[in-house]
Amino acid sequence: MKQPLIDSHGRVHDYLRVSLVEKCNLRCRYCMPENPEWTPGDQLCTTKELLAIIEEFISYGIRKIRLTGGEPLVRKDFDVILEHLSGRGIELSMTTNGVLIDQHITLLHKHGLKKINVSLDTLIPARFALITRRNVFEKVVQNIRMLVNEGFKVKVNSVIMRGINDDELCGFVEWTRDLPMTVRFIEFMPFNGNRWDDEKMVSISEMKERISEKYRFVKLEDGPNDTTKHYRVPGFSGKFGIISSMTEHFCGSCNRIRLLANGAMKNCLFSTEDTDLLSLLRKGEPLEPVIRRVIWEKKPSHAGRFNIAKQKNRSMVMIGG
Repeated sequence: MKQPLIDSHGRVHDYLRVSLVEKCNLRCRYCMPENPEWTPGDQLCTTKELLAIIEEFISYGIRKIRLTGGEPLVRKDFDVILEHLSGRGIELSMTTNGVLIDQHITLLHKHGLKKINVSLDTLIPARFALITRRNVFEKVVQNIRMLVNEGFKVKVNSVIMRGINDDELCGFVEWTRDLPMTVRFIEFMPFNGNRWDDEKMVSISEMKERISEKYRFVKLEDGPNDTTKHYRVPGFSGKFGIISSMTEHFCGSCNRIRLLANGAMKNCLFSTEDTDLLSLLRKGEPLEPVIRRVIWEKKPSHAGRFNIAKQKNRSMVMIGG
C-alpha cells in the first residue's frame, strides 16, 4: 500500500465519496437547477475507468467509500460496481433518494452494503411533490421503513429551508421515537441553481432551540471525523443530528475526497475548481502526482473562501450528495 493522502494541515484523507451518475429520478429544487447542463456521455467514466480511478484511491489507504449521485441506483451498471467494491475490504455506504431501493434490496444484502442514507426533506406528501417535482412520497417512506425492518443502518437526511420545511423539525424528531434510525438536519448550503440566500438558512442554534421547545434531548458523543452533531431524546429508539456546514463547520477534521461521475476530483465540497483525472487516465499518464498535489493544497476550511455564498460552484446534483 502506498503512503496515505495527507494535506499540508496534517489531515489524513481516507474517505472517498463517489458520484456514480449525474442524473436523478427526482428534481429537488435545492439540488437540481431547472435546466441542468448534463455532461456529454463520452466525457463520463465508463465502468472500467471509474473502477480504475477508485482503485488508485484505495491504494492510498481509503477505508470508506460512499456511493452517491445524482441517484446512484439509476446507473445501469450499479450491480457491477457494487460487486467489485464489496470484495475490496472497505466500508461501503450509499446515499439515495429511496425511490428504487426496494428493487435492489437483495443485491445490497448480498454484497454487505448495510449503511444507507435516504434524502427526505418533508413528511407532508403535498410538500414532497412541491420540493421534488415528483409524487412518490409514500414509496420513499415505505422503503425507509423496509430498510429499518431489514436491519440496515439508516440515516434520513433533511435539508432545512426556512419557509419551506423548517416547521417540521419536531415532526422528524418524533419519527425517531419508534424507529431505530438517525434523522439528520442539514443547514441549507449554496450551490449553482438552488436560489440560496442567507434568509433561507436555518442555523444549528436555531434548530436546537426550536426542537427544545417540545423535547428534552441530550448530546451524544461524536466520532473524530463526524460531520454530524448527534442528540437523543431519552427513551426514543433513534436519534437525531445536525450538520452545521455553514455556521459551525467541521473542516478541521475533514478526511473526505470527492470523485465526480465525469472523473473529476474535488478536495472540498465548496471548491470552485475540479481536477480532471479521467483525461489523465485516458492518456495513460500517472494519477498519483496530481492527486497528492491536490490533497496537499487543500485549504484549512471551505476551500479557502471567505464568502462561499457568493462563489460559483457546480450544482449539488453534479457533485454528489
